[in-house]
Amino acid sequence: MTTSALRLGINIDHVATVRNARGGLLPDPVRAAKLAEKAGADGITAHLREDRRHILDADIEHLSSEVALPLNFEMAATPEMVEIAVRTRPHAACIVPEKREERTTEGGLDARGQYNHLQPIVARLRDAGARVSLFIEPDEAQLEAAMRLGAPVVELHTGRYCDLVNDGETRQAAYELDRLRDAARLGSAMGIEIHAGHGIAFDTVTRIAEIPEIVELNIGHFLVGEAIFIGLEGAIREMRRLMDEARAGAR
Repeated sequence: MTTSALRLGINIDHVATVRNARGGLLPDPVRAAKLAEKAGADGITAHLREDRRHILDADIEHLSSEVALPLNFEMAATPEMVEIAVRTRPHAACIVPEKREERTTEGGLDARGQYNHLQPIVARLRDAGARVSLFIEPDEAQLEAAMRLGAPVVELHTGRYCDLVNDGETRQAAYELDRLRDAARLGSAMGIEIHAGHGIAFDTVTRIAEIPEIVELNIGHFLVGEAIFIGLEGAIREMRRLMDEARAGAR
């Protein structure tokens, strides 16, 4: 297949985490989104959690109205979040699993097991004009469920691969990378657009970016943390450079 350009979506959730730690208005997630655009990002991701631990409702409104980049609205499959997505009409709505006690999203959505619950939600979001995405594990059964649900996009969970690399588990990391490759190939053959994200850093992005079927990476926490040392713009530009070099080398 012809290897396409690789888009970069920046998740600005943890800019809001820093703001909320003290209260007030700063740092401003909208400013971060505009800086991301300047640094070469192709889209902005924001997860409005049920407990509002980082992104707030007003952030979604401001991002929708003040930022030119497409907004990817990460959301749990709940009536409240569906109503917000329908009202704010983001470019994309990515359905993710959500537990109150988790620090971050743990694993992919069980699209197969929750098929009956997800079916009317996906249909309503699509009818409202949102490009629906499902955040899933790199698994054939999950891809088949996504296809039956009519989701045009899936985002493959890369967190397990990144954790294994960080832990020095070379053999297990290679196995997990193969799972990502196989799922990307299969999903693309099904006609699903393949995205990937979670836990990606400078030392893990290259192998993921080399997978030709992946057309978008969504990265957030690492870049916001790296911004403490080299600035947000510098962190995004470096990630963009590594992605582009990996994709060029895969051609």
